[in-house]
Amino acid sequence: MTIRVVIADDQALVRDGLAVLLGAQPGIEVVGEAADGAAAQQLTADFDPDVVLMDIRMPGVDGLDATARIVDSGSRTRVIVLTTYDLDEYVFRALRAGASGFLLKDTPAAALADGIRTVARGEAMLAPSVTRRLLDEFTRLGGARPRPDDTRLHQLTGRETQVLELIARGRSNTEIATDLVIAEETVKTHVGRILAKLHLRDRTQAAIFAYEIGLVTPG
Repeated sequence: MTIRVVIADDQALVRDGLAVLLGAQPGIEVVGEAADGAAAQQLTADFDPDVVLMDIRMPGVDGLDATARIVDSGSRTRVIVLTTYDLDEYVFRALRAGASGFLLKDTPAAALADGIRTVARGEAMLAPSVTRRLLDEFTRLGGARPRPDDTRLHQLTGRETQVLELIARGRSNTEIATDLVIAEETVKTHVGRILAKLHLRDRTQAAIFAYEIGLVTPG
C-alpha cells in the first residue's frame, strides 16, 4: 500500500531534495510540495495524503498554524514536523497542536522513510532521546501545573495509567511489554483503549496529555 506524502518547506532546495530521497523509497509517493502552511493545508484538502512533512518557520501561515488547521479540519492526514538538529522552540507547540512526531532535516533517507511509515500506521515518533529534548523544551515553556487528579484519568484502569506513563517516557510497545511483563498485543490493546477513552489522536498526543496534567514530570 503506497503512502502518499506532501512536503511543506519554504526552501525549494529542501523540498526538491526530500522529494528525490522519498521518491527512491519503496511504497512512498510524493503527491505535492508546498512553500508555506496555507499551500500545505490546501494540498492536504486536495490530495488527502497520509502524511505531511511540515517545516515550522515558513512565511504567511507557518507550520504551527497549518498543523492545527489540518488537525482541526478532521483530516486523517498525520503531520510530521521538520526541524533542525537543535530542538526548534516551536516543536512542542506543534506536537500539542496535533503533530504526530518530528524528524530532523538531516535524517538519512532510510530513517526518514521509516519515520513516515511509522506515523502513517498510527504510531508516534517518541524515542527516549527525543522525549528528553521535548521535556526540556516543555520545562522551558513553563511546564505543567500538576493535576494528577484530572477527572479524565479516572476513566483509565490502573494498568492503562501505567501504560500511559510509559508512553510518555518514550517506551515502545515492546519495551512496555517487557517493563510490565505482559504480551505486546496486550499493550496494543491498552494503547487503543487509552486513546479512545481520552479522545486522543495518537501516542504523541497521549504523551503530551500525560505531561500537561502532571502525571509525568521532567526529570
